[in-house]
Amino acid sequence: MHEEIYRRLSAHLNRLPGGFGAQDEVVEHRLLRMLFTPEEADLATHLTLERESAAAIGARAGLAPEETEERLAEMARKGLILAVPQGAGPTLYHAIPWVVGIWEFQLNRQDRAWMRATADYWRSRRPQPEIGPRQMRTIPVAESIDVTLEVLPYERVDAMVAAEDRFAVMPCICRRTARYWRGGCDAPEESCLAFGDWATYAVQTGRGRAIARDEVRAILARADAANLVLQPSNSKEISFLCTCCSCCCGILAGLKRHPAPAEAVANPFVARLAPELCVDCGTCLARCPMEALRQGEGHVEQDAVRCIGCGLCVSTCPSGALTLARKAPADHLVPPDTLEQTWQRIARAQAEQG
Repeated sequence: MHEEIYRRLSAHLNRLPGGFGAQDEVVEHRLLRMLFTPEEADLATHLTLERESAAAIGARAGLAPEETEERLAEMARKGLILAVPQGAGPTLYHAIPWVVGIWEFQLNRQDRAWMRATADYWRSRRPQPEIGPRQMRTIPVAESIDVTLEVLPYERVDAMVAAEDRFAVMPCICRRTARYWRGGCDAPEESCLAFGDWATYAVQTGRGRAIARDEVRAILARADAANLVLQPSNSKEISFLCTCCSCCCGILAGLKRHPAPAEAVANPFVARLAPELCVDCGTCLARCPMEALRQGEGHVEQDAVRCIGCGLCVSTCPSGALTLARKAPADHLVPPDTLEQTWQRIARAQAEQG
């Protein structure tokens, strides 16, 4: 019963950035049923990546505005779509991908049935090729940026934080899931940052707590100390910023398996090694999440194709042997202004690819 509704929902999610589909429809539908009621599943297929009012969405779905508003508000509360309050105007709603989006917003669900269902889904998930721009990019930690290095505002974490006025911090879904299965690491769990409308949404739905700019900076400093990579939304106007470890984070784990992570990551920077300055202290070997550095004869050696430009090795190098440099101009990809624009570009690229 309702199988066709969930098939349509699966197809809808598969058209969004990153896709959704699993190889086993039973596994896929079990997960979707835990998230969406049949009525919510049907309504979800009428949402787009554009912000719209309940009246506009309801008109497409054939529902009255009041009923549509009630369902959309509940779906936003459940982390299935994003709600964007407009002050005195009507709240706007839009679809969000499975990742980054629905999956991360289920961070408060830790019951065994849900954890088993998601584990089965990830094992059954079809490989999703990267098409179009990335949803996330890597930026260097602030302490790794030399004053002589040309860095644009959207490439500096301190500049991006200074440009925002609403902040929230949320638990990391990756670390929380890994620890549920008795794995993971000892990195801080409350470490994912949200900004602007995403911060408002996180606080209003109980997924995060509002924080001040000074606490954001403290969390970023703690992330550097804990060897965590900064991965914000791939947009000039930041929506979220994950502080990631390569043992729990699916994105970084995938990059680490890649034969040349430098080619797969969205980042205009790369670390450069001056071996004659290296004092062979070994600090960088433990800091690098991609194993781009290895022990050599009296100094470390670098495998440049594995460097993702996170700057973790640079910020603690005592001799200045490691510095950040810009890649060739051809490798610089200017991100869209907003995350919604990034998503729209990805969705168009996926549609063109078929």
